[in-house]
Amino acid sequence: MTTTADPEPTRPGRLRRFAAWLHARPRTQRRMLLSGPIAWMLLAYFGSLAILLMGAFWEKDTFTGRVEPFVWSFGAFESLFANEVYRTIAVRTITIAVLVTLTDVLLAFPIAYYMARIASPRMRGALVVAILMPLWAAYLVKVYAWRTILQGNGFMEWALGPFGVDAPGLGQIANSWLVLSYLWLPYMILPIYAGLERIPPSLLEASADLGARSGQTFRRVVLPLVVPSLVAGSIFTFSLTLGDYITPDLVSDAKFIGNVIYDNSSLGNVPLAAAYSLLPIVIMIGYLLVARRMGAFESL
Repeated sequence: MTTTADPEPTRPGRLRRFAAWLHARPRTQRRMLLSGPIAWMLLAYFGSLAILLMGAFWEKDTFTGRVEPFVWSFGAFESLFANEVYRTIAVRTITIAVLVTLTDVLLAFPIAYYMARIASPRMRGALVVAILMPLWAAYLVKVYAWRTILQGNGFMEWALGPFGVDAPGLGQIANSWLVLSYLWLPYMILPIYAGLERIPPSLLEASADLGARSGQTFRRVVLPLVVPSLVAGSIFTFSLTLGDYITPDLVSDAKFIGNVIYDNSSLGNVPLAAAYSLLPIVIMIGYLLVARRMGAFESL
């Protein structure tokens, strides 16, 4: 009687061994999964940003207007500090960004409070859709619609003409404030709504049981808990206003920081455009550090 030897077990292939090794290491899986997007961000976004910032120190020949890359100079910063126009534009832009943020806070808080604390579930869903619906429309479509409304022979003149009131023209800075407040309002409503919804109802009931009136409950309970959400929403409204250049160009004749950067880069004055772009970057870095200390990132 003859017996046949059992076949030797086949060794797993390299791919299977690697899969088994990877299966036991979930952290490595996540790192490998995120390595592609992170590498793309580092190369495409931060790489281009680094080149832009380097351009602020390039030399520009005052006679020929030619930019000499990697010939270092502080001429662009000297031009910014010497010209008062750039300081005026910076103050104007920051002021409008603050006004837009405060306006959106005042408009968004009652809406978000009604959605989170008063509205029925069906009404709440309808309001969320209504708030998100303007975001479905293209940015330029909304800006041009406001341009039509605000121009001298547009809707405002038709609506206010019978009352003897002149329609505001496109030359007013207030037009930029009005349009930008409308554009960024949803970005303020949603974080405040999320923050109000996270407040436990038991806290409000406990405040009422301790004898606090509605105003005291709002000041001492609701407002402190929703401040991080307010700051989170302000990150969007402030930063988007600070860098916007299309809306001021279409609905107002006033120059903002973004307009100066765009105009100088289009004319080939890359060092001045790059140097001026450092201003909103520095402002937003400081703003984000303050927002982080106030817990705003947890409400995003």
